[in-house]
Amino acid sequence: MTNSCVSCAAAEPMDAKRRQLLIATSIAGAVAGAGIAIPLLSSMAPSERARAAGAPVEVDIAKLAPGAIMTVEWRGKPVWFVHRTTQMLAALKAAEPHLVDPQSTRQQQPAYATNEHRSIKPEIMVVIGICTHLGCSPTDKFKAGSEQGMAADWPGGFFCPCHGSQFDLAGRVFKNMPAPTNLEVPPHKYLAETKVVVGEDQSVG
Repeated sequence: MTNSCVSCAAAEPMDAKRRQLLIATSIAGAVAGAGIAIPLLSSMAPSERARAAGAPVEVDIAKLAPGAIMTVEWRGKPVWFVHRTTQMLAALKAAEPHLVDPQSTRQQQPAYATNEHRSIKPEIMVVIGICTHLGCSPTDKFKAGSEQGMAADWPGGFFCPCHGSQFDLAGRVFKNMPAPTNLEVPPHKYLAETKVVVGEDQSVG
């Protein structure tokens, strides 16, 4: 019994020392972790921090060629810019009889983009590239006809490979598709001819 009690008494100081060592090690680790996190945060460019926080994003579309698409990120979402050609714009009217909401009556775009081309400038399309069915990202199928694996009467637009939803070159959904509404047009405005800000509304009037 005596030997056992002596062993217990001897173990208590050892446990206390061990606890102190663990506490000291934890504090040192936390300080070191903070030291790493702060430089990483400060190394982010202001535009990257702003984008992560959902701030407006300025986009230069000067090099966006007719018929081409470019993608930028805003609030963690892909935003598509498409420079529509004359042929692409002509296809918008032809597609109307086959669309769920050809006049964009549902609030999937700002008031200044509620028109036949769903944009401020007819030739520049700006939409969020997320299918309104289950949030997949459609792919561009700009060429009319069956060349890109679509039906022979395909007018050109976007195809969501997840569940087959199809959208025209203004982001309007075709009839009898899983997606219930058109692709969303984000708030945006022009600072200059080829400078666009996504995340701020165009002033009207």
